[in-house]
Amino acid sequence: QHVEPWLEGRALAGVLLDIGVSSPQLDSAERGFSFARDGPLDMRMNTEHGVTAAEWLADVSQAELARVLAKLGEEPRARQLAAVIVRERERNPITTTRQLAELIEQHSPKRPQRLHPATRVFQALRIRINEELEALTAALEQSLELLAPGGRLCVISFHSLEDRIVKRFIAKHSRADPVYAGLPQIPPEAQPRLAKIGRLVRPSAEEESENPRARSARLRVAEKLAVDSP
Repeated sequence: QHVEPWLEGRALAGVLLDIGVSSPQLDSAERGFSFARDGPLDMRMNTEHGVTAAEWLADVSQAELARVLAKLGEEPRARQLAAVIVRERERNPITTTRQLAELIEQHSPKRPQRLHPATRVFQALRIRINEELEALTAALEQSLELLAPGGRLCVISFHSLEDRIVKRFIAKHSRADPVYAGLPQIPPEAQPRLAKIGRLVRPSAEEESENPRARSARLRVAEKLAVDSP
């Protein structure tokens, strides 16, 4: 929606979507995206509007918090951690990244884990605060409209929720509307609009070694098809 006025009616030859939070945002303590450094529990992509993660945590119900942790963080202990957070906020407002991370760590199993215990909680809050999955869906739809026939849509995602949306979007637009199955002619609006290009691309071991944050990256590519006139 921001690019379209600049195009002045022209179509795009390609779109690259690099989804999610950037390294500069993660490395900036005052943005509140990471628990690696202490900072205010903000997490907003756009700091000029919207509620912060601290404000949202102060008001959300325990049931809704558990739902968000389970759905957006894929956190197996969502209900238990939601209860812990709600109990803590009644005693002390949760306002910093370290405060939240240490709270989660204190109420997590002590056995060695591949991920820090707060990783999924931080992911869930960030996605909820920024409505990232809704923004991704909108960006995919808008990109498809702006692409020229033969144009490529390339999407890099960093966790399963994002990748699932991208995969389903490409699959949905790679087939005709089943309502018209078996008919000799399919109207333009019901024809396939995308063709999947190649397989899912993952980072090489060398890239992961040079850039550990790339280890969860997934690249999917599709090409926009020309629509046949009836």
